[in-house]
Amino acid sequence: MATLQRDAERTRSELLAVATEVFAEQGYSGARVDEIAERTRTTKRMIYYYFESKEGLYLAALEHAYLGIRAAERTIDVDRTDPVRAVRELAELTFDHHVSHQAFIRIVAIENVHRGEFIRRIESLRRVAQPAKNLLDEILERGRAGGVFRPEVDALDVHMVISAYCVFQIANRHTFGYLFDVDFDDPATRAHQRSVIGDVVVGWLTAPAR
Repeated sequence: MATLQRDAERTRSELLAVATEVFAEQGYSGARVDEIAERTRTTKRMIYYYFESKEGLYLAALEHAYLGIRAAERTIDVDRTDPVRAVRELAELTFDHHVSHQAFIRIVAIENVHRGEFIRRIESLRRVAQPAKNLLDEILERGRAGGVFRPEVDALDVHMVISAYCVFQIANRHTFGYLFDVDFDDPATRAHQRSVIGDVVVGWLTAPAR
């Protein structure tokens, strides 16, 4: 029985991974369940057994993608004694995760094309997003208490700045790269961009309040 359960979990996990890639590549409307079945060497009937419909599969893939980044955030081991170092590490590690999980960024972009129509049906994602804010709240509070961070900056502001910069690396790499001759896959470019977001956040938080 345990073996069957593990096989079912492995099959479902594989389907979600491939579905995320297909939806990220082709969008909700363009993605075909037949192609997902072919890539996973399973059947359309099997996909419908697990997810009931194409929409059910998309909702599960979207949830899976968000749960992945939330799980990664929970493993971030930032320096809890130095808030400046901690916020830099958080920004740079977020950059690393986004760059290495590009399908997540693309499927989020697809969902925004649909004006968040589907994500509004996944109420649980609002709860699992909270730990990311809690970690930032903790770091910012230590920085304020130590007199090194300006007092008026909110954790959501910091989260938005980090996310915006990291998402840009994926969402705009082809257009921005062409227009300004930037190779986002070049290791030197990537290392530079990684350090920039750390510098931006630290510089902003440690600047004198206006």
